[in-house]
Amino acid sequence: MNFHTRKWVKPEDLNPNGTLFGGSLLRWLDEEAAIYAIVQLGNQRVVTKYISEINFVSASRQGDIIELGITATEFGRTSITLKCEVRNKITRKSILTVEKIVFVNLGEDGLPAPHGRTEIKYVKDQFKDEGAVE
Repeated sequence: MNFHTRKWVKPEDLNPNGTLFGGSLLRWLDEEAAIYAIVQLGNQRVVTKYISEINFVSASRQGDIIELGITATEFGRTSITLKCEVRNKITRKSILTVEKIVFVNLGEDGLPAPHGRTEIKYVKDQFKDEGAVE
């Protein structure tokens, strides 16, 4: 799993119990997963189609630094399936897991469109070709 995005839990992110509000965390996760899908599919027109069971494993409190981890698990003809985990950056304790988030690639007409991708694209590989001298 690739952990890239980090968030600092601030007072405005808390629920009345003094822990991270689940809605804030889900907003961050959906946004980060969408960005990941956009990068993997090379298209800014993707939409969230499905999110499986969301498992809140442990709480996060003000001042915690959390990180969102995402990896592609499957490439469909017009979709990409991701697996996600959110954990405490310092303790590595899991905060939330989602086994399956599906995004659909859209064409200019707003309808599902084939994306032609079959495997994860890593940043190191994306820049390798751009800087190559032939």
